[in-house]
Amino acid sequence: MKSVFFFDLDGTLTDPMEGITKSVQKALQHFGVAVEHRQVLRCYIGPPLREQFMAHAGLTAEQAEEAVMVYRRYFGPIGIFENTVYPGIPHMLDALKQAGKTLCVASSKPKVYVDRILAHFALDGFFTIVEGSTLDGSRERKDDIVAAALYKLGDVPKECICMVGDREHDVYGAAEQGVDCVGVTYGYGSEAELRQAGARWVVRDVCELEKLLLEI
Repeated sequence: MKSVFFFDLDGTLTDPMEGITKSVQKALQHFGVAVEHRQVLRCYIGPPLREQFMAHAGLTAEQAEEAVMVYRRYFGPIGIFENTVYPGIPHMLDALKQAGKTLCVASSKPKVYVDRILAHFALDGFFTIVEGSTLDGSRERKDDIVAAALYKLGDVPKECICMVGDREHDVYGAAEQGVDCVGVTYGYGSEAELRQAGARWVVRDVCELEKLLLEI
């Protein structure tokens, strides 16, 4: 029986589409790349930003660092709150807490932003541990973030822990630390992506997720 759940934030607990894509749009404009339709920037939601700027915009490592700085000029004061909690999430978190589960957040987003988002949406009280990346990029790989949460959690058998996320890097990051993963398709990853990465379970909506997490 799973007693601890690590949740991704973007695409799992909240939908950050508007804030992230507007921030990416402004960062790309800084390099002369005009993006008319922000839907094409969905690929930036979830994985570490530096990697995405290099992979999808062809920026060098140095340019990607600069792009992240421009991104944060909009995201920090404005884009961070252009975000919505997926319907059913508070109910699910409450049901899990009532069932005695320990809930944690393990997000690729910088922890300073994660903390502000959780507090803004009154979700912070559900979580025992909150981990994220660092602003300087020294910790941004998902396996390192999961490892940090595991360290804070202490002596809990890994077979009792499960990651919940919407992208392949959530699955891979959990697997590298010996933790099972539930993939959710209501976020930004497809069922094919999640299954290919090795998600042990894949669910379509929050209602299905709640039922599964209370059973496994």
